[in-house]
Amino acid sequence: METILLSVHVLVGASVIGLVLLQQGKGADAGASFGGGASQTVFGSAGSGGFLVKITAGLAALFFITSLVLAVIAKEKAVSVGTFGLPQVPLTGSGPEPQELVVPKTVD
Repeated sequence: METILLSVHVLVGASVIGLVLLQQGKGADAGASFGGGASQTVFGSAGSGGFLVKITAGLAALFFITSLVLAVIAKEKAVSVGTFGLPQVPLTGSGPEPQELVVPKTVD
């Protein structure tokens, strides 16, 4: 499930990047009014603003949702694994006893 969700997340992210790059900026309208060939575009003379903006917004929302779900999955995995990827071991008195530290005396 996580692998499928991660694949969808990457594809949606790449799609959002592609759609943002396809859209024209606000300043592009001035150049089109002086013979920029706006009537020969794929989406017609009205431009692609409404269509591409809606698709981009939908994909961005899907990207955020998949990000949140992947974060929840990663958190649950981290809690189950323990600290530093090692299983938690309870501390009991079964190990070797600590020894006294012997400090040699110095001769003055």
